[in-house]
Amino acid sequence: MAKTRIGNQNPTKSVFLPSVKSEYKKAIDLYRKTGRKEQIWQENLLKHLLAKNQDNLWTHTKFGYSLPRRNGKNEVVAIRELYGLFSGEKGLHTAHRTTTSHAAFERLIKFLNDIGFVEKEDYKALRQFGLEKIEMIKEYTGVICFRTRSAKGGLGEGFDYLIIDEAQEYTDDQESALKYVVTDSKNPQTIFCGTPPTVVSGGTVFVNMRNKALEGGMKNTAWAEWSVDEMSDVHDKELWYMCNPSLGTIFTERSIEDEIGTDDVDFNIQRLGLWLKYNQKSAISEKDWERLKVNSLPKFKGKLYVGIKYGKDGINVAMSIAVKTLSNRIFVEAIDCQNVRNGNLWIINFLKNANIDKVIIDGASGQNILANEMKEYGIKTNLILPSVKEIIIANAKFEQGIFQESILHNNQPSLTAVATNCEKRWIGSQGGFGYKSQFEDRDIALLDSVILAHYLASEKKQKSKQKVSY
Repeated sequence: MAKTRIGNQNPTKSVFLPSVKSEYKKAIDLYRKTGRKEQIWQENLLKHLLAKNQDNLWTHTKFGYSLPRRNGKNEVVAIRELYGLFSGEKGLHTAHRTTTSHAAFERLIKFLNDIGFVEKEDYKALRQFGLEKIEMIKEYTGVICFRTRSAKGGLGEGFDYLIIDEAQEYTDDQESALKYVVTDSKNPQTIFCGTPPTVVSGGTVFVNMRNKALEGGMKNTAWAEWSVDEMSDVHDKELWYMCNPSLGTIFTERSIEDEIGTDDVDFNIQRLGLWLKYNQKSAISEKDWERLKVNSLPKFKGKLYVGIKYGKDGINVAMSIAVKTLSNRIFVEAIDCQNVRNGNLWIINFLKNANIDKVIIDGASGQNILANEMKEYGIKTNLILPSVKEIIIANAKFEQGIFQESILHNNQPSLTAVATNCEKRWIGSQGGFGYKSQFEDRDIALLDSVILAHYLASEKKQKSKQKVSY
């Protein structure tokens, strides 16, 4: 019988510091008592995770690793936590979602029960949802708490090690609240585990940690990942095996085949471990923007979608259009950006004479005024006043469109100057993002209006909460 092929057991990128010894065998022995067997890649990672220096302290006070989804990355954390319970450590497991931290709690409880330990006799368990805790009794003194992250989580408590689960969602505010919880420990360790961030992931800490670790700019830090370096063929099975160490053990080629859809970017991130790259000077690089340029206008189909943005400072208002093409891509074009003192007549005249499907207006400084003027001038069209959630989705879709190359433009100098000289800003409370200009003389409202127009064109069925029709 042919031997089943399994995925690559070694990280495609890694940074590990030299060590004197490792506690991984003790951790593995405990894990095997549950009736489970570790995979080779998990054992290899634990060697470095539980490595110690000549002072008998953890070699890596910070340890980050990233894998595509469903590979069993949380099993490594669970083994580390099991070791902590039997070595007298106090741990804190944090996650972005309460369901995730609760699942980690249940996993560790299952480990203890499978070893043969009995609740209330060998360990105590607090099962309050969102405030779970496991505490060993009798000869063992380890403790671990499970919490959902917030900007205040963990303040006032001290721990020996900290787990940052779903690290791609770990924000700067949360880090400010949590990074000090292990300061008082004589042998602290912080472990980050997650997947590469998607276009709507809210965290920045994981990305910055990865970049600095791979550049050699962080002390006492380890990093490991399974990933491709650039957008790759979703059907390339060799890449499946290179980036998924548990392919052939936890899941199969057929499982991956079922995951392939129309979103190649998402597949590259979620299954091939791609970390999206940006120009250091701009969130949208000149190279990315250049790829979307057309030399001649494409064939259009359907009506126009209009995006209007009143600037945050209330000085300018910008208008842009988007239209679908026969190739099922979206062509965008900026109409103008003018001082609000000029009034809205230039916008009204355009709307009255163009073949328009929908209009979307954002910006509290002029949103309602323009809506009323449209009504006064008898402009009958679907008008959308977007919510914060819709703005977040619009920005995410635009970024996705850039990397999928589903957006087209004719290289207008003013639009190109703004688009290739912008950086991200975080908006809302759920990790959403928008853009801001890197230069004061280039109003981001122009790009924002393009993003709004693109959003309308990309929506098959509008799901706006607030609509006004005339």
